[in-house]
Amino acid sequence: DTEGLLRIKEENQKHYRRAQRHQEKKEKIQRHNRKLGDLVEKKTYDLKAQYEQLANLRRKHILELTSVIFPIEEVKTSMRDPADVSSESDNAMTSSTVSKLAEARRTTYLSGRWVCDDHNGDTSISITGPWIVLPNNGDYSAYYSWVEEKKTTQGPDMEHNNPAHTISAALCYATQLVNTLSLILDVNLPKKLCNRQVNEFCGENLSRHRFTRAVKKLNANILHLCFSQHVNLDLLHPLHTLRNLMYLVSPDTENLGR
Repeated sequence: DTEGLLRIKEENQKHYRRAQRHQEKKEKIQRHNRKLGDLVEKKTYDLKAQYEQLANLRRKHILELTSVIFPIEEVKTSMRDPADVSSESDNAMTSSTVSKLAEARRTTYLSGRWVCDDHNGDTSISITGPWIVLPNNGDYSAYYSWVEEKKTTQGPDMEHNNPAHTISAALCYATQLVNTLSLILDVNLPKKLCNRQVNEFCGENLSRHRFTRAVKKLNANILHLCFSQHVNLDLLHPLHTLRNLMYLVSPDTENLGR
C-alpha cells in the first residue's frame, strides 16, 4: 500500500506539472488572441474608413457625371387637374365626382390594362436636356405607332420633334448612364447591357416585342442599382425609368456610393 501510495503521488506530481505547462500555454494563446483581436479591430476600423472614402469618391464621380454629361431633371408641365377645372366651372359638382375625376387622371391604360400613375400629367423627366423626355407612366405607344407608320411610309423622316425620337434617345442615354453607374459603383447588373443594346434603341426601328424586352431589361437594372444603394422603396416604380434614375443619383440619397 505504501508503494502504491508513492506511485500515485508521483503520478499526481506529473499531472500537476503538466497542468502548469498547459496553463502557461493557455495564457500565451489568450495573449496572442488578444493581440489578434486588437489587430482585427484596427484593420476593421481602417477598412471602414477606406469604404467611406471610396463611397465619397464614387459619389463625387456620380454627381459630376449626372451634372455635366447626363443631367436628369424634372420638367414641369402646365397641365391642370381636370377635376379642379371642372369643379371651378360647375359649383354643383359633388365631391365624389371630383375624386373620381382625379383618380381617372392618375390612371393610364397601358398594354391592355389600367396602371395607376400618380405623376401622370404633372411632370416629366428629362435627360441631357429638357427636350429629351420620357413619359412618366411608361407608355411608349408613340414609339410603336411611329414604327408602324415607318413601315408603310417611304422616304426620310423629317419630323425632328417626333416623340418617338425623344423616347429612343432618352432610353439610349439612360442605358449609357446605367452602364457607367454600374462600373463606378462596382455593381454587377442582373441584365447584361452591352453596346449592342445601347445602339439598339437609336440604331434601328425595333418591333414592339424587342422594344418592350429591352425596356424591361433597362428598368430591371435601374431597380437593381436603386436597391444596392438603399433608395427609399416608396419612391420607386417599376415603369418610371428616368424618375428611378433621378432618385438614384440624387444628392439626397444618403447611401449613394456604398
